[in-house]
Amino acid sequence: MYKFSDGHAFFKANYFKNNEEHFVSLVKQGQTPKALFIGCSDSRVIPDLILGTKPGDLFVVRNVGNLVPRYNSNEMFQATASAIEYAVSVLEVSEIIICGHTHCGACATLHYPPEELESLPHLTRWLKIADEAKNKSIETGKTGEELLRITEEISVIYQLENILSYPEVRKKFDSGKLNIHGWIFDIESGAITYYNPDEQKFMQLIK
Repeated sequence: MYKFSDGHAFFKANYFKNNEEHFVSLVKQGQTPKALFIGCSDSRVIPDLILGTKPGDLFVVRNVGNLVPRYNSNEMFQATASAIEYAVSVLEVSEIIICGHTHCGACATLHYPPEELESLPHLTRWLKIADEAKNKSIETGKTGEELLRITEEISVIYQLENILSYPEVRKKFDSGKLNIHGWIFDIESGAITYYNPDEQKFMQLIK
């Protein structure tokens, strides 16, 4: 905790002090983020750090595996669903980014034997959202690390499909008012790839 309190002291004395007017404006004007960022809870993947964004730029949802439950598919999974609803219908974001990452523990856990997950009932239930992605990745015939990397990519593609099951998301997407992006952040290289539906593959975000 000393590390956290020291970090907060540094934040107050430096970043906040230098950007105090910006924070005050966020209170007065309210938040108007341009993008909904759905990312993984993984401690190594920090949206504002990897994108260079400031407070107020992103409406962020983080959960285990950056998963998107299908619309009204299960009443237990309303935290992520309510955030999507709020971002799209109230904040009226124009971009949605679903960002997976390499070495994702959730994607690895998809391939664990059921008996290893007996003590994790909530996690097991949550990861069922990605069952189709797991099965599709197994069908590729890949094994080991290659299987995990392809699982991470396929899972993002399925989450792109899931988010379009939300009526307001689909409506705005079809009308051109909302763009949806599927990304993978490579922890080792720092690079981001995006899913290109025309090419049906992930490509470098920046050259």
